[in-house]
Amino acid sequence: MEKTEQSGSGPPRERHGESNSPGKLPLSVRACRVGLYTTVSLVLAATLTHVVLVFFHVAPGNPVSRRYSQQIDAWVYPFFEQNWRLFAPNPDAVNRQILVRTAHTGPDGSTQVSPWFDLTAVDRSAIEHHAFPSHTAQNLLRRAWSSYVETHGQDDTARSERAEMMQQYVSNVAADRVAEHRGGPAFDYIQVRVVTHPVAAPGADVRNSTRTPVEKRLLPWWKVTRHGK
Repeated sequence: MEKTEQSGSGPPRERHGESNSPGKLPLSVRACRVGLYTTVSLVLAATLTHVVLVFFHVAPGNPVSRRYSQQIDAWVYPFFEQNWRLFAPNPDAVNRQILVRTAHTGPDGSTQVSPWFDLTAVDRSAIEHHAFPSHTAQNLLRRAWSSYVETHGQDDTARSERAEMMQQYVSNVAADRVAEHRGGPAFDYIQVRVVTHPVAAPGADVRNSTRTPVEKRLLPWWKVTRHGK
């Protein structure tokens, strides 16, 4: 409650309590400021930590990256994985054509297999003549396959949890793409085939260059969650 102080030669003067002093902010405002400063500090710390860990992941081998390799890998994989090294990029030297076909069991018990469906052609059509192609069309399928090769080698045997995860990832990507773009009957199995072609040398006539593949790889049939109607 405000009080007034009577002066003998002038009007009454207001006398405010301590809670309304000009230099003191309300408790709710101070709490909001503390929360804002704390959030900004945490975001900056997380950003700095991410940049430092990714830097040591892509940097050439050094005592820090070797000593803390387990912590760095735990942060980077699988969401921030890089396929190049700082100061020494390693671009792809081949073009890969990834195809998939599906299979399902008919009412009479027979297995019906679909024709091959070109997943790479779908991504290529989404990239060409687009000023800002999506990151998914450019990298999802390519990175899924390269990660599969890194974890499986040539025998398509998963020997680690990460290898099993990458096999499931490739399977899910292929099944979802087929169901989205091709339609058709429901399917329970998929099979992936990858045809690898060399990149033409600089200045070579692409029209006259041979398209002999350097590798044809046929993966086993994989059971998937039923897609389609």
